[in-house]
Amino acid sequence: MNADLSLFHLVKEASFVVQLVMLILVSASVISWTFIFLKNKELVRAASICDEFEEEFWSGVELAELYKKLAADDFEPEAIEKIFLAGYREYSRMRHNAGKDPKAQVENAQRAMRIELNRELERLDEHLPFLATVGSISPYIGLFGTVWGIMNSFRSLGNVQQATLAQVAPGIAEALIATAIGLFAAIPAVVAYNRFVTRLDRVVGRYELFIDEFIVLLERQAHGQ
Repeated sequence: MNADLSLFHLVKEASFVVQLVMLILVSASVISWTFIFLKNKELVRAASICDEFEEEFWSGVELAELYKKLAADDFEPEAIEKIFLAGYREYSRMRHNAGKDPKAQVENAQRAMRIELNRELERLDEHLPFLATVGSISPYIGLFGTVWGIMNSFRSLGNVQQATLAQVAPGIAEALIATAIGLFAAIPAVVAYNRFVTRLDRVVGRYELFIDEFIVLLERQAHGQ
């Protein structure tokens, strides 16, 4: 009689340790895919908001009017808008303080925007370390399950006088599933992590470029008082 080598049967008949390894890897894969979809949506939105804000910013609108619009109670600013608000708020505060020279006004505004940039970078970086961890350790967790399963398969043959391939195959097959699941969890996580890091660098680069350009405008205003 041929052994049942169906995937469901192999998983069902696997040892507790191998089943636990499979459960951990499947859970990691599900969480990874959830983070992948969320992070992709977040980065697409961040790029879209940048396009919209930069178009309005360079349209010739008055900075004070733009600030008033974005600072309204019924408006929820996004990343680049928060950076602009932080810089212009600090610049306006310093500008109305007597005795503050133009250089100090601009420098304080730049520091305020850098602080806000770091906050946004920390937020955008969220979940990426998890993807990196899953991509790094999942193959090893799967390999552990495989080694454990193969070890149990050969141990069970200790009392058998004559071992056949049919006796060994099911145990080895169920053990190898753990490695397959480990790779299934790791590969998408690694690909997504590398892609997101590249896209995140581009978004942050746009934020930093905007800060530099905005500082130039503030310097002109500060010295033109």
